[in-house]
Amino acid sequence: MNRQLSISIIMLGVFVVGVAFILWLARGDSPQASSDAAAGTSTAQLVRPDSHVLSQAEGPDAPVLVEFLDFECEACRAAYPLVEQLRQDYDGQLTVVARYFPIPSHANAVNAAVAVEAAAQQGQFEAMYKRMYATQAEWGEQQESKADVFRGFAEELGLDMDAYDAAVADEATAERIARDYQDGIDLGVQGTPTFFLDGQLLQPQSEADFRDAIEAAIAD
Repeated sequence: MNRQLSISIIMLGVFVVGVAFILWLARGDSPQASSDAAAGTSTAQLVRPDSHVLSQAEGPDAPVLVEFLDFECEACRAAYPLVEQLRQDYDGQLTVVARYFPIPSHANAVNAAVAVEAAAQQGQFEAMYKRMYATQAEWGEQQESKADVFRGFAEELGLDMDAYDAAVADEATAERIARDYQDGIDLGVQGTPTFFLDGQLLQPQSEADFRDAIEAAIAD
C-alpha cells in the first residue's frame, strides 16, 4: 500500500475512533451522568468476559489482580517491571488482568489503547502491550498523534495490516476501550496505575506491601 495512503487511513481511523470515544463518554452512562453510580448501584465490573488476561491462575479460587492502566502514563511504565516480576513469581497462583484507562490529558493515550486493542483482535495483545511500555520514552508526552508510530509497531509484529487498519477505524474498538474506562470511573479509579486484588482497592507503599497482599490472598 502507498505510504501516503496508509497515513491517510491511519489519520481517518484515529479521527473516527477519537470521536467515538468522546461520544461514548458524553452518553448517559458517562462519569458525570451515570445515575446508577450516583445511586450506588453501578453495574461496573472489575473483570468482564472480554477483559485481557495476562496470566491465568490454575485454580478457580485463585486471587485476581486487576490493573487499570494508561500506556502513556510514566507511573504505569515504572510499575510495569514489577507487574511482570509478580506474574513470573506467582505463575499459576495469580490471575492478572489489564484494563484500559486512558487519561484524557495524555494526547496519545487513546491512540495507544486503540493500537493495543487492534493487535488484541489478532491475538497479539501482550506483544503490543509490552511494545508500548518498551518504547514509551520515544512517543510519550507529545501532543502530535503517534498513530503512525503505533501502526509501525503492528507491522513489526507481523500483523495483518488491513485488519489492523479496519480495527483502528472501527467505532467498536473505541467503545471497547471506553467500557473499561467507564468501569474504572464507576469503581472509583482516579488515576493510573490503579490495582484491585480480589475486588479490593490495593494501595501498596512498597513492593513488599504488594507481595504481602498477594501472598495473603493466595493463602486465604
